[in-house]
Amino acid sequence: MLQLVDVHTYYGNSYVLQGISLQVNDHSVVALLGRNGMGKTTTIRTIMGLTPPRRGIIRFNGASIAGLASHKIARLGIGLIPQGRMIFPSLSVEENLTIASRGGHGSEVWKLERIYALFPILKNRAGCKATLLSGGEQQMLTIARALMTNPMLLLMDEPFEGLAPMIVEEIGEVIRQLKQSGFSILLVEQNISMALGLADHVYILSKGKFVHDLAPEELRRDEETMKKYLGV
Repeated sequence: MLQLVDVHTYYGNSYVLQGISLQVNDHSVVALLGRNGMGKTTTIRTIMGLTPPRRGIIRFNGASIAGLASHKIARLGIGLIPQGRMIFPSLSVEENLTIASRGGHGSEVWKLERIYALFPILKNRAGCKATLLSGGEQQMLTIARALMTNPMLLLMDEPFEGLAPMIVEEIGEVIRQLKQSGFSILLVEQNISMALGLADHVYILSKGKFVHDLAPEELRRDEETMKKYLGV
């Protein structure tokens, strides 16, 4: 579904991603872990074309997307759940959803009815300004807005950030449902327990390079790596 090969990304003269390679297979969740400032969000921005790589290969469904404009990448079928949510504050819940709507075909298309079935609270809040939602409701809206673009791959940047434990579990269950329905997901997350519970594979990023590429069960058993690179 997604492949990065020897990708290098800079912010000005700052060398952030230093030759990373990763793969997200069909119908799988890949967790990208690491301490703050190691390049996780830059990886998401690089894939989406917001901070284009200076060199390297990025393929989505076999097609090269490195250097494409962000809106063209999104239209190919990549949905972004950004860190900080970035909802449209002047719009209602339903307006936030409909503005992102992109056509599709068949019974599996994401339309309002299907969104409201997954997130009933958003149906109850449909006419409310998005800024009046709780933090958890705003995160649900951010995920729902991405789904309205009818993507094949979801990039999730810290979806559990700042949420109460009960809401974390609720959104975790939504991510499990999305995986079961056929989505591929690249998950950037500081909540290690939730990330390992959801992921099929894990990459650990440190100072712009991958230092580990392993299964979740292996990482759970590796206390030294957890402590050194994740602070756990």
